[in-house]
Amino acid sequence: MLDLVELAVARGYRVRVACPVGALSDRLPGSVGHVPIPELGLSGQQGGARFAAALVMLWHWVLAAAALRKASRDGRARLVVNSTMALPAVAMSVPRRRDTVWLVHDILASTRQFAVARIGRMALARAVAVSERAAAPVRALGIETEVAWLGVPWPVEPAPVLDRSHPVVGILGVITEWKGHHVLLEAVAALPGVCVEIAGTALPGDEPYLARLRDRAGRPDLAGRVHFLGHVDPLPTIRGWDVLVSASVLPEAGPLVVLEAMSVGVPVVATDHGGNVSTDVAVCVRPDDPHALREALSRVTEDHALRARLREAGLANIATRHNRTRTRPHMFDTVVGDGDRAMSTPAANSTSAAPNSP
Repeated sequence: MLDLVELAVARGYRVRVACPVGALSDRLPGSVGHVPIPELGLSGQQGGARFAAALVMLWHWVLAAAALRKASRDGRARLVVNSTMALPAVAMSVPRRRDTVWLVHDILASTRQFAVARIGRMALARAVAVSERAAAPVRALGIETEVAWLGVPWPVEPAPVLDRSHPVVGILGVITEWKGHHVLLEAVAALPGVCVEIAGTALPGDEPYLARLRDRAGRPDLAGRVHFLGHVDPLPTIRGWDVLVSASVLPEAGPLVVLEAMSVGVPVVATDHGGNVSTDVAVCVRPDDPHALREALSRVTEDHALRARLREAGLANIATRHNRTRTRPHMFDTVVGDGDRAMSTPAANSTSAAPNSP
């Protein structure tokens, strides 16, 4: 989203971004207006806490809708929705408008997500998805949907070609259960020569999950081989890994970290959810299957020729399909089209967009 905002400013658009105060608002260009809204969506709450959080979410939708209605009351703004969980707020704020575009970077997979999308459908003109896999369930709701691929900077400094007796596999992203960190630990527990680096921080409400991961990492079969890095600069960290793992147990539209790994030539092992992961550029395994992931990691870490093939295939994939120099302007043109030279962008916190609950 920040890429699109910066490109809109460069092209002379007047931009306002509706989002919670935080990482996105802090990085907005000085000429961009910020419309503060509450956090939208649920995180890792369980039981009674989850019910209470749902009530808070409903109230936050009402508050966000009021903020959006005020920000777009002149009726000239082209609205771009960057979060599934922002759709009800948009529907409440502009129920009769049909010029709103939904930028889809999640795969609708849960009952809650489909319900939210149906509520928001009344205010949508169309959607733009970051992969065909993400587009399919949106089209099934009767929403006109185009595809614009994600991209990453290219070319960048490649990772060194490593040949270590104790290979390091890494996983990078928010630490929440649907990302499958626990599956990776179970897989590596039976690979005594392999070390694991876990980069990222826990979502609010997912601190107990992180504690369980730390407990599992301290048991004898993993002790001393698992390192929690916290927040990191992605590319320098990935360059130090022999393999990047994307172990999500729920579908992902197109993990950006997978593209970042390919851009520096680090082989990828990923669960087979589609998106930007396919067998021609990665080793794909069944979701939520430690045994399958263990076998894949064993193959990649031991087979030099396979690693070399994955390295070259990943680099070629970025160069031909996911080069941000081309994907960013294409996505902008697909999202904004020929609309008015003003744009307001409702964006929930990125954590709210993850399909992390039923």
